[in-house]
Amino acid sequence: MSDKQTFDEKHNQHQCYEIRLKGHLDDRWAEWFEGLTITLEEDGDTLLTGPVIDQAALHGLLKKVRDLGLPLVSVSPLGTGQADKPDIKQKSDRTVWK
Repeated sequence: MSDKQTFDEKHNQHQCYEIRLKGHLDDRWAEWFEGLTITLEEDGDTLLTGPVIDQAALHGLLKKVRDLGLPLVSVSPLGTGQADKPDIKQKSDRTVWK
């Protein structure tokens, strides 16, 4: 029984992902990707970073990316955690929308 509890505890935590896209999204997409941080990098890529509740939600995000028509560069798991509330921040080398 303790193995099942450990399995359930691990799978009830949100997995954080970094989704890299070729091209920049503008701030109007921040609401569509609510809960994810949108980072515009100098190389022209966009990073979507944050927690995803499960594989079905990840596939839903990837469908949104597909619908945007931007090339998907990579999807990388980062670990468990939670994103902050949405808010826009400007950095010297990139723009970040949370």
